[in-house]
Amino acid sequence: QQDSIIHLREVELSDTQLKNFSRAQNTTKLSDSVIQKNQASLTSLLRYNSVVYFKENGNGMVSSPSFRGTTAQQTAVIWNGININSQLNGQTDFNTLTSRDFNSIVVRSGGGSVIYGSGAIGGTIHLNNEFSFKDKFENQLRLDFGSFSTYSANYTLTLANEKFSADASVSHNQSENDYEYLGYNKRNENGQYQNTSFNWHIGYRINSNNEVHIFSHLFDGDRHFSGTIASPSRSKYLDFNTRNLLEWINYSGLFTSKTKIAFLNETYKYFENKALENFTTGDANTLIFKYNLLYDFSSKIKINGILDFTRNTGSGSNLFKNKREISSFSLLIKQQLFDFFSYEASLRKEITTNYESPLLYSIGGNLQLLEWYALKFSGSKNYRVPTFNDLYWQGSGNQNLRPESSLQLELGQVFTTKKLSFTTTAFYSKITDMLRWLPNNSGQWQPINTDKVKIYGLEALLEWKKEWKKVTLQVNGTYAYTISENDATKKQLIYVPFHKATSSLAFRYKHITFTYQNLFNGTVFTSSDNFYDLEEYLVSNISLDYKIGKIKPIMFGFQVLNLENKPYQNVLSRPMPGRNYMINLTFNF
Repeated sequence: QQDSIIHLREVELSDTQLKNFSRAQNTTKLSDSVIQKNQASLTSLLRYNSVVYFKENGNGMVSSPSFRGTTAQQTAVIWNGININSQLNGQTDFNTLTSRDFNSIVVRSGGGSVIYGSGAIGGTIHLNNEFSFKDKFENQLRLDFGSFSTYSANYTLTLANEKFSADASVSHNQSENDYEYLGYNKRNENGQYQNTSFNWHIGYRINSNNEVHIFSHLFDGDRHFSGTIASPSRSKYLDFNTRNLLEWINYSGLFTSKTKIAFLNETYKYFENKALENFTTGDANTLIFKYNLLYDFSSKIKINGILDFTRNTGSGSNLFKNKREISSFSLLIKQQLFDFFSYEASLRKEITTNYESPLLYSIGGNLQLLEWYALKFSGSKNYRVPTFNDLYWQGSGNQNLRPESSLQLELGQVFTTKKLSFTTTAFYSKITDMLRWLPNNSGQWQPINTDKVKIYGLEALLEWKKEWKKVTLQVNGTYAYTISENDATKKQLIYVPFHKATSSLAFRYKHITFTYQNLFNGTVFTSSDNFYDLEEYLVSNISLDYKIGKIKPIMFGFQVLNLENKPYQNVLSRPMPGRNYMINLTFNF
């Protein structure tokens, strides 16, 4: 049987729905070697290794994803089974997450609102910390040095035995980020940034039937926002995020229960002029209680019920203080109906006084027609609730907003051999009540439910690997063709490329590894009438890594980014860096 999660290790995983209820959708885990070969930011990792497109306001600035033609608010980021999208603006800034703080990163395409709630329309990005209850004591220190006075460091400690498992890491990234604008007699001014993150998780096996897990993640960022080619900036942005999760797992015969309590906090200060002490601020707190009961009815049937209660509070300089409470119940079933066919079905209903919640559902199947060929299909209804900014922004908030809703269909085929995995998926989605901020009759900008959007396209994923005695050759590739158009105007949404492709070639001989990466982003429109656009670009990176020693190896790496020194822009009037260099050292002890 084809497992939809590539290379998922048999370890303790907090987000069990990701493993148990994702066979009908594309779910790809990024390997440890891929994470190590990319830069520290989650933006860089996913930009070069997934179908997700990123709109980045200059190198290291605010980074917003577009997954299958949807908006940043319609892509959910899931941390150990908990949705961590901002309650203020509804999205996650991927430059506030360091990829090396997580030992499992999974990209799940398509709708997931039944399991993961609001925002899981285009897809979900899963950041997990896994537990391995095997005797282990490991330390790793990685140091990176690069162009534009860029430095990063990551230290990770792993300690485990059959009863106890703990991981702790600290990461620091900083850069002057003062690169030259190719083709202009200017540099990227006021673009410096620094951030520090702490991450730890502990698991304890009380007995054969009970385990307790604790997760904690902290991010402290200080970023100056660079301007455009024509308009300089003096602004600065400070953000501080904490995420804490307590989980109790009980195994009782055919039942497995998980009780989770999570507390999330996000705080920011925005300085329009960094030289002055005048700033605006925002703060949001989220309390989550989640009870998950899995019943193994038989070896071929799993039934999963989920009770969820979420309480959000938010306030700020321009935001009326308010709260929102949401209760929900989800029911999921998975059955291996025949040796060659399995299906998944699920329902979710929410109760809240803030808005009328639709009944959400999903159904999908996996048909193994041949040993090397399978078909996947799924359909779902998903949604996104208005954010605190949408509802309560002073002078502009609209408390009569409805949740966005989406109907989705997808059909995929999977070809698998010992050396090759190739997946193609066609998808279709229709979004109604899409939220947009538009000027009213008085010229004041307000959020309203206005647009209907039709999205369809094709995704392809490729992995090929060949091993000889001392040589390994691996090829990976992704491609996405996306039409995402306003139903009324028949125009493509802004910053959604028709084409996005990535490829990588890795060649290893003994202790030396050479990697060549390509990223192609097609033309994107920058205006709703599709009159203005940004031209396509192709960017290449190369890296060379050398390993010294076998038991506790030292790794040395050298990277050349934007190899051809091509001028390109990811956002209008915000050039990206030309050719630049990185070296890294990794010590294991």
